[in-house]
Amino acid sequence: MLIKNPEDIKSSEITDKDLYYNRRMFLRGAVLAGGAVATGYIYRFFTSHDEQSQAGEKIADVQTTPQTAVPAINEKPTSYEDFTHYNNFYEFSTDKLEVAGKANKFVTRPWTVAVEGLVQKPQVFDIDDLVKISPPEERIYRHRCVERWSMIVPWVGFPLSKLLDQVQPLSQAKYVAFETLADPKQMPNIRSDVLDWPYVEGLRLDEALHPLTILATGAYGESLPPQNGAPLKLVVPWKYGFKGLKSIVRIKLVEQQPPTTWNIAGPDEYGFYSNVNPNRDHPRWSQKVERRIGEFGVRDTLMFNGYGDQVAQLYAGMDLIKNF
Repeated sequence: MLIKNPEDIKSSEITDKDLYYNRRMFLRGAVLAGGAVATGYIYRFFTSHDEQSQAGEKIADVQTTPQTAVPAINEKPTSYEDFTHYNNFYEFSTDKLEVAGKANKFVTRPWTVAVEGLVQKPQVFDIDDLVKISPPEERIYRHRCVERWSMIVPWVGFPLSKLLDQVQPLSQAKYVAFETLADPKQMPNIRSDVLDWPYVEGLRLDEALHPLTILATGAYGESLPPQNGAPLKLVVPWKYGFKGLKSIVRIKLVEQQPPTTWNIAGPDEYGFYSNVNPNRDHPRWSQKVERRIGEFGVRDTLMFNGYGDQVAQLYAGMDLIKNF
């Protein structure tokens, strides 16, 4: 299990914020070796070192999540520099190293999130009221990308179930559908046809209500930077990273399985469930190993990203090769 109490994290383990803002991005590199596991990518210098991402604001009164809710972790968090400068956010760019610069002026206030559909009390939440629903918690989770890289991130957020409690799902509700902002004025890649916009995702209702599923409003003790999904991001730690959609504007309770962006784009490659499963290869590469950002070499990919003890019962009796 990879979750660790904040008091167990040494200050030396997390990149100093001032150091991060005053040093240039360096070549991190590393091409994965080993035949089918080679990714073929290597970090590059930023084309513009003068464009820095917005600094987040400190989040007050962050609480420690009880270990009864979140399993313990004993791994060093990914550096703040890598977290904020190696980003999948296609609305801004398909180049992970360009997202931070292009998202630098993204406006996250004012912001509202509509929660509607099969609920007794549909509501439109202002983001500043929404974050008061539950005390902010720090949870250190694995983040696993289908592209075979991973991070350890100390997210700050609250359980999605707390939000759903506010609107009271009806008995007919079986799924939760999510929609993100699609604003071509702020998000330059919305003008492209690389994906169908807006970005949409979905969970089964029991997945959404699981205590590990959170809505993140921050990370590393600060509010989320724009390139990391500000002001509200879904985090489901046993699923591949593309399931964690960013900059959420709408949540809808529905009866039928909702469409999801990557399943629309590549139904043979990206299933609805998107659970981390090293036994179910992507059609173009193996998922059996991963490389932790900031490290050299590879490590084995864990079933359900290491959260099997907590979530495997959700999929009892299911064929996880077919239902991927």
